[in-house]
Amino acid sequence: MSHDATTAPEAAARKLSGRRRREIVAVLLFSGGPIFESSIPLSVFGIDRQDAGVPRYRLLVCSGEEGPLRTTGGLELTAPHGLEAISRAGTVVVPAWRSITSPPPEEALDALRRAHEEGARIVGLCTGAFVLAAAGLLDGRPATTHWMYAPTLAKRYPSVHVDPRELFVDDGDVLTSAGTAAGIDLCLHIVRTDHGNEAAGALARRLVVPPRRSGGQERYLDRSLPEEIGADPLAEVVAWALEHLHEQFDVETLAARAYMSRRTFDRRFRSLTGSAPLQWLITQRVLQAQRLLETSDYSVDEVAGRCGFRSPVALRGHFRRQLGSSPAAYRAAYRARRPQPGEGQGKPEKPDRTVELAGVPGAEGAPVPAQSRRTAAASALGPHAASMPTGHSGLPGPRTAS
Repeated sequence: MSHDATTAPEAAARKLSGRRRREIVAVLLFSGGPIFESSIPLSVFGIDRQDAGVPRYRLLVCSGEEGPLRTTGGLELTAPHGLEAISRAGTVVVPAWRSITSPPPEEALDALRRAHEEGARIVGLCTGAFVLAAAGLLDGRPATTHWMYAPTLAKRYPSVHVDPRELFVDDGDVLTSAGTAAGIDLCLHIVRTDHGNEAAGALARRLVVPPRRSGGQERYLDRSLPEEIGADPLAEVVAWALEHLHEQFDVETLAARAYMSRRTFDRRFRSLTGSAPLQWLITQRVLQAQRLLETSDYSVDEVAGRCGFRSPVALRGHFRRQLGSSPAAYRAAYRARRPQPGEGQGKPEKPDRTVELAGVPGAEGAPVPAQSRRTAAASALGPHAASMPTGHSGLPGPRTAS
């Protein structure tokens, strides 16, 4: 699905009821929400830029629970409105939710359901999609969220058609976006839908961002596993796979290590992660290839062998499909943007069979002890991982944050 509008005719035809007005945008804030994501709709819809040709919206900032609301850096916010103000809005935006594992307040969910029933457009930015899903507004619909949280959203709400590749998904009266900067993309899309390309372009120039970004989250995607898998027997199999990416093995091998049939393993893996095991394995091999292209002078043929691909042709095909670039072009672009100290010295400093587990203290440069594999696999690949793999910072194309 394209990240541009895919408005269903029945959704587009819905009319606002009661005292709701199309130009009124309510932003629903919760305690614990990150300030950057929360500020995006406030900036887009809350600042008068009519001098630049941007039509004015009327903004209502609403608290979804008792204040004050604590946010990034220990700041405290006091919203001027409560949930009752949502009853006037033609658009309701949930920019973030504090935890992908805890339920939102029922009063806020009721207000969102009522707003949707009365014809309001409901928008979830990044983890705000979890609030929309908890309200039942994403049931049977396509949706997206930050790529790190997509597996958890798919697992917790199996009736939602989660697509982690898109920057945003417009399903007419319900819209969702990926992380951080994708919230700007979706807000610009809303302005474009309401007032046309000129208005959206004028706003983009004010914000100093592209009016439209091509592509999706695919270039940033790391098929992460939910943290809950740490308590599941499959975590041991996942840890083994990460340690042995340099070997040639397939999903049948993983199923055998889990003492399951291929069909049972596929079903169990998908229910835990929201993705198919074959796609996850290919993605991990491509990520490992990215790291080697960045940190070594191995030829592309050698990189293919060290990442478990059966041939350089297989590596090139999967690499291009996932990242839109050949391995050689990726390496050249990465080094042009981030020159490496001691470049041209040959082989990587880390041992060949070492597993790099981002976000695990002490894991870099040292093999993972067998007894800690289960914990390491979950914490390194869970949706709360502290940072993205190195490879995502130097990809060819626009350098924008996810």
